[in-house]
Amino acid sequence: MKLADLDVIVTAPPAPGWGGRYWILVKLTTACGITGWGECYGAAVGPAAMAAVIEDVFARHMADESPENVELMFRRAYSAGFTQRPDPTVMGAFSGLEIACWDILGKARERPVWALLGGRVNDRIRAYSYLYPEPGEDMAAFWIDPEANARAAGRLVARGYTAVKTDPAGPYTIRGGHQPALSDISQSMAFCEAIRETVGDRADILFGTHGQFTAAGAIRLGQAIEPWQPLWFEEPVPPDDPAAMAEVARAVRIPVATGERLTTRAEFAAVLRAGAARILQPALGRAGGLWEGRKIAALAEGFGAQIAPHLYAGPVEWAANLHLAASIPNLLMAETIESPFHAALIGDAIRVEDGFIRPPEAPGLGIEVDETLARSHAYTGTGLHLEMQEAPCDYRHGNRFAGGAPPAP
Repeated sequence: MKLADLDVIVTAPPAPGWGGRYWILVKLTTACGITGWGECYGAAVGPAAMAAVIEDVFARHMADESPENVELMFRRAYSAGFTQRPDPTVMGAFSGLEIACWDILGKARERPVWALLGGRVNDRIRAYSYLYPEPGEDMAAFWIDPEANARAAGRLVARGYTAVKTDPAGPYTIRGGHQPALSDISQSMAFCEAIRETVGDRADILFGTHGQFTAAGAIRLGQAIEPWQPLWFEEPVPPDDPAAMAEVARAVRIPVATGERLTTRAEFAAVLRAGAARILQPALGRAGGLWEGRKIAALAEGFGAQIAPHLYAGPVEWAANLHLAASIPNLLMAETIESPFHAALIGDAIRVEDGFIRPPEAPGLGIEVDETLARSHAYTGTGLHLEMQEAPCDYRHGNRFAGGAPPAP
């Protein structure tokens, strides 16, 4: 069984685009005709350039190799160009290809991927979701309206969710960390208060940020929202500064979570050694794939840390996340996006039921991608999957973050 062919599909979810502007799906086929699906997350270059990187990584390190040899192929990609250090673009390409190898192996052995990763530890996986507006709701108003977010939280809790994530403290700028505007702190407090009043103790509040603060600014904000007892304070400072994140972790009585922008166990190890976070959020389409994700989870065990796989991508990465989640003892929960396009692409093969997900039982990842649907929504834009603004924090007119939804064309 040898890897023979590669196909890269860049598909764009219809507006409002929950999960980003586009998803990079990869399809590998062996010489004996077994196909496997993977997904590459959040590249820092455009999709055409990323497709070329994926093709190069496959041709250089994986073609004609057995899909079983994921460790060997990882070492080739990780060491390419005389580097042996985390490279988010190369490892993002490899991650999607590696996930596809596991899909192939599971299909060849007629077993789900979790069975190949050590077996199933978790029969049900706790799910969480961002708070999103309902169809037809005023989206621009939703992101700055605490009561609208509280209503959204109530809808999720009524469906069985036990954790909801809110993200009211933008902006995310290329300028690095900043001090939050006092209005951003006040708005964050209002969001936490409204959501807590609605859900009570039936659900945890997950407070999302994306590395936009200095340590001092993050401490001000984190201490302000402590009364509503969020379960986590996500990526409060830029991800390249574990020491600053550790400073926040020592000063704020909310667990710090991080990981969506990290790649390989080397970067996660630095976070753990610094005492910066005890909740890790690997995005398997960037972190190195399933085998590297399993290593990150094992490393975390030694530090008493838990895993909450990140998802702001398509349903193939979601499926991979769930197989990892099923196989590890230190799982906290897994992010999910319940959009019609996610469901349609995989034939509704994975479902959230009463706030939990049962691991797929079918061979491989337990999904098949609707290629016709994926290709019919080809991405033709120029923007990246997610982007940060160049303008600095606005201390006069206020700030907002549109939930990761790209602007309408």
